[in-house]
Amino acid sequence: MKNVKNFSLGIAMLLTFLNFIALSSFNSITNTKVTITGVVSDELGPIAGVNIHIQGSKTKTSTDFDGRYKIEANENEILVFSYTGKKTQKITIKKNLIVNVLMEDELVNGRDVEIVGAVGIKKKQEVYTSSIQVVNSKEITQAANPNVVQSLSGKVSGLTVNTTNNGVNPTTRIVLRGNRSIAGNNEALIVIDNVIADARTLQALPPELVESTNAIKGAQGAALYGEQGANGAIIVLTKKGLSAEEKKKVQDTIAKCQQPIVVPNETASQEDYDSFIENSFTNPKNEPLSTFSIDVDNASYTNVRRFINNGQVVPKNAVRVEEMVNFFKYNYEQPKSNHPFSIHTEYSDSPWNEKHKLVKIGLQGKQIDSDNLPNSNFVFLIDVSGSMSAQNKLPLLKESMKVLVSQLRENDKVAIVVYAGAAGLVLPPTSGNNKETIIKSLDNLNAGGSTAGGAGIELAYKIATENFIKGGNNRVILATDGDFNVGATSNKDMETLIEEKRKSGVFLTCLGYGMGNYKDSKMEILANKGNGNYAYIDNIQEANRFLGKEFKGSMFAIAKDVKIQIEFNPKHVQSYRLIGYENRKLRPEDFRNDAIDAGELGSGHTVTALYEIIPVGVESKFTNEIPELKYTETVKSTKDFSNELATIKFRYKKPDGEKSIEMVQVIENKPIALQNSSEDFKFSSAVAWFGLKLRDSQLVDNKSSVAIKTLALQGKSNDAEGYRSEFIRLVEAVN
Repeated sequence: MKNVKNFSLGIAMLLTFLNFIALSSFNSITNTKVTITGVVSDELGPIAGVNIHIQGSKTKTSTDFDGRYKIEANENEILVFSYTGKKTQKITIKKNLIVNVLMEDELVNGRDVEIVGAVGIKKKQEVYTSSIQVVNSKEITQAANPNVVQSLSGKVSGLTVNTTNNGVNPTTRIVLRGNRSIAGNNEALIVIDNVIADARTLQALPPELVESTNAIKGAQGAALYGEQGANGAIIVLTKKGLSAEEKKKVQDTIAKCQQPIVVPNETASQEDYDSFIENSFTNPKNEPLSTFSIDVDNASYTNVRRFINNGQVVPKNAVRVEEMVNFFKYNYEQPKSNHPFSIHTEYSDSPWNEKHKLVKIGLQGKQIDSDNLPNSNFVFLIDVSGSMSAQNKLPLLKESMKVLVSQLRENDKVAIVVYAGAAGLVLPPTSGNNKETIIKSLDNLNAGGSTAGGAGIELAYKIATENFIKGGNNRVILATDGDFNVGATSNKDMETLIEEKRKSGVFLTCLGYGMGNYKDSKMEILANKGNGNYAYIDNIQEANRFLGKEFKGSMFAIAKDVKIQIEFNPKHVQSYRLIGYENRKLRPEDFRNDAIDAGELGSGHTVTALYEIIPVGVESKFTNEIPELKYTETVKSTKDFSNELATIKFRYKKPDGEKSIEMVQVIENKPIALQNSSEDFKFSSAVAWFGLKLRDSQLVDNKSSVAIKTLALQGKSNDAEGYRSEFIRLVEAVN
């Protein structure tokens, strides 16, 4: 028994000894340092100069130009990653030998603005204060560095200097962390005494000659120098290079960039929309005639789509109901007479106000075969100012114009005029067969400078009239964000200028791009007053639709100055109102006045207008009592118009004509139930209803998105390209 106890004790002692050895070996292993490597980046790409240290230790390193790092550490130690403007990251070392880190922005000099979008989702937006750092002469000369470049790298956050030596000439690259990835060729722009230079020149500049250096990042660099400043700019003023007055101008310009920059995901932006009051109900006894110009523009719909897709509240004045309705094509029959369009009417129930009715008026433009289209004389008028540097402006614009170029034929010709601080011709009239030449000219365009829109329009029309094709399609195609700031800039200036230019017989197409500073009001005036049309291009798909699939309708007019005048029969109509077209209304006497401008109709285009009717005998809170009139009496006639709801008259001119032609059609007083109306009636009514909801119309009782969607679904089947389905998704996104 004693021997057994001794044996057990021996075994226990042996196990204890083995455990001791194992624990010692484990501690030895865990205390062995391992090499940790990885890449530090943010949403824009790798970050150079990130500080990395082991918490509680003096061991530290930093990322190289490609965001890579290497450091020795023990398991369970904590790595700390820090960088100016980013949230500090702490990561505990486990068994991984590769640790990649994604850093998030930290608003050091900013604030969070919380908004509630149309979809009911709360979004945070970043409002940044100045991204400009100034380093004066004293700071540079006192720095323990041999040149200006090295001095700046220690004083400007996010500035990285990388020098490589191939054995012949050293190469220096300077990058300012801003709104771009540091991958690729995106060095900061160097400007010395108002002259663009390079890093080598800056490196060779004696520090004692420098008066001040301004490091300007990202969006503010682009605001000053356009695309070439989009990666930031280093602006150096020397003590002897410029006069005191010239230096003050430079400093004043820089100071303007120190205003807060708002990321373009906000409602309180610099976008500009004309305000208007929606049409009210009118008694036909007081105003028997309703007169307006057709509107084939659809910019409002694509702009509204952009807001909703971005989760933003749609500005009320950005919604023009008629442009939303006319974004969609409807199944109207082609004209069978000699007139360039056919007329279609439908009378049914109003879906948004019980007991009210709706009249739909549709025009269908004649479809011209491509072989029979007239030769085109196009002048592309392209805004290349600094405000166009964003990705959804000039880069998208270039790709859009290539879609149009692909439609050109041998006998078509294109010239390209650009404008920034001034206007210039970059491509003389060139055959549509030379597509490579035209595309190369587009690819070579860069953004920078101020915006002399008026000068650009003058030159574009000059080129168009000098190359005018009699009987052809002569058109200026203006592509811009509408932010004119040099020369004639006000809306009234633009209106006066374009009214003068339309006398040349040259038509106008306006293409709008961008967000944040978009000037819709100017674009609309130019299109309305310049025998033109207007589209907002929010993505390449929209460019393909408007400039590709609908090229003939967008670019070839078959009728101009098209006006509509409707007379309602007071025997059946208590009150009426036109849905939309607020800025297209005309006086009754303008209808027959051929000097009054109106809208154009393109090949294959459809135009739709809706009137809301309060029938006689219906009680409605939207009607107003009409006082008895002393001097007005009922017009007596032997004719019986008891079956007529209204009479519609149309006037139009041929594209090269000056005398208008009239058409007349009667609408019978035979309403049909909404469920029996056409799919086009249901869908166009749903689109108008949605527009009225977005405008928060005070003349609509029911604003239910569910009800709008239900009606739109009933009119959805004619949807080969999916635009109606897309509309339904937009309705679903808005509470």
